[in-house]
Amino acid sequence: MNERAAPPPPLQGIRVIELGNYIAGPGTAMTLGDLGAEVVKIESMEGDMARHTGHFGHAMLRAYNRSKKSIALDLRQPRGKEIARRLIAGADVLVQNLRPGAAEALGLGAEALRAQHPGLVHVSIAGFPAEAPSRDRPGYDIAAQAESGMMSVTGEPGGLPQKVGATIIDAATVQVGAQATLAALFRRERTGIGETIRVSLLEVALNLQLPNWSDYMVRGVEPSRSGDGQPMNAPAADIFRTRDGMVVVSAYVQSHWVRLCEAIGSPALATDARFLTNELRVANRPAMKEAVSARLSQCSTQACVELLTRNSIVVGVVRSYSEALAGEDFRSSRMVIDVAPNGERPGYPSFGLPYELADTPRRPTQAAPAHGAHTEEVLREAGFGPEEIAALKAEGVVRAAPVDPSARPG
Repeated sequence: MNERAAPPPPLQGIRVIELGNYIAGPGTAMTLGDLGAEVVKIESMEGDMARHTGHFGHAMLRAYNRSKKSIALDLRQPRGKEIARRLIAGADVLVQNLRPGAAEALGLGAEALRAQHPGLVHVSIAGFPAEAPSRDRPGYDIAAQAESGMMSVTGEPGGLPQKVGATIIDAATVQVGAQATLAALFRRERTGIGETIRVSLLEVALNLQLPNWSDYMVRGVEPSRSGDGQPMNAPAADIFRTRDGMVVVSAYVQSHWVRLCEAIGSPALATDARFLTNELRVANRPAMKEAVSARLSQCSTQACVELLTRNSIVVGVVRSYSEALAGEDFRSSRMVIDVAPNGERPGYPSFGLPYELADTPRRPTQAAPAHGAHTEEVLREAGFGPEEIAALKAEGVVRAAPVDPSARPG
C-alpha cells in the first residue's frame, strides 16, 4: 500500500518581494517563505542595515533571512527602480519596512504599484500609524515599548521603567504582518483583488497589552510596575526561591489559591484574613510571598515542579538560556531546525515556525544569503541577458556577491 503523498506547502507558487531591514520586514517575508513562498530580498548597495550592526545584527540576519534570494540593487538610479518594478510585477506580495516615505519616494508605494497590479498585496510596516502625527518619525522596537506604556509597567516598584529583555514588538509585528498577509491572499484567491496592509509597531505594542489597557480604559486606574508579579493578580508570575533555584507560580484564581495552600502543607493560609481574596493578596503581596516561600524554599526545584503540577498549579522554572537549551522540553521541540549550508556560509541552528502543520513536513531551509548572493540569478529569471547583466554591474546598478564558500552574511 502506497503512503499518501505529502501535500505541498500552503504558499507554494506565491512570490514575495522584500524591501526590508532588521527584523519586522525581513521576518514577515521569511514567515511567508517558511509557509512555502519564494522570497526575493531586494537590498540596497549597502545591504540590510543589520549587516552593519555587529554580533546582534548578524544574529538578526541569521534569524530572519533564511531561504531567501538576495539581489543588491541601487534604487537611487532609474535602472534600479525599473528592475525593482519588473520584479514586483511578477510577485504576489511586497513587504517593506523602509524609513517613512521612502517607498513612496521611489515610486514603490502601495498606491502607485497597485494601480499597475491590482492583485498585489502591499505590506508596509512602520513605527507609527499612517495617519498619526508621528507617522514620519523612524520607529524601532524600543520606541514602541516606550510610547505604548509597556516600559512604564516593566521593572521594579519605585525603580526606572525597563524594556522587555527581547525585541518583543518587532517579533510580534512579524506574526501580525504575516497574519494580515495570509488573510489578504485568501481574499484575493476568491476575488482577485489585492490589499494594502499597514502595520505599525506602536499598534502592535498596544495590542500586546490588551488586559492592562482594557482595565485602564474602563476603571481609569493607572497600572504600575510590580517587578515579578502581575499588578492586578497574586500570586501570578511571582518568583519564589526553591532550595536550588527559582520558580514562578500562578494561582490567583480562588480555587487555585486554596489548592496551592493545601499542596504546600499550609491550608490555614487560604483562610488567613490577609489573603482571602485576590485583591487582598495583591494588597498584601510581600506577606503572601513570604508565607509561600517559607514552604517552597525547603523543596528542590524539581520537587517543587512535581508537587505543584500534581496539584494542577501552574509553575515554571526560571531558566537561563543555557539551562533552557539543556532542558528536555526545549530539546524535544520540533521548532528547532538545522539551517543547511548553502555554499556561502556554514549552517547553523535556528527556530522554525512556532506551530506545526501536522500533515505538511517542514521544508529544507538554507542559510541567510550573503549580500547580493543571487543578483545574477534573479536578473536571469526576470529576463535579463548576460550582456545586460554585465552592463548593470559595470554601471553600479547592481552588485553581485563574490563566490566564496566561507562568506559571512555581512
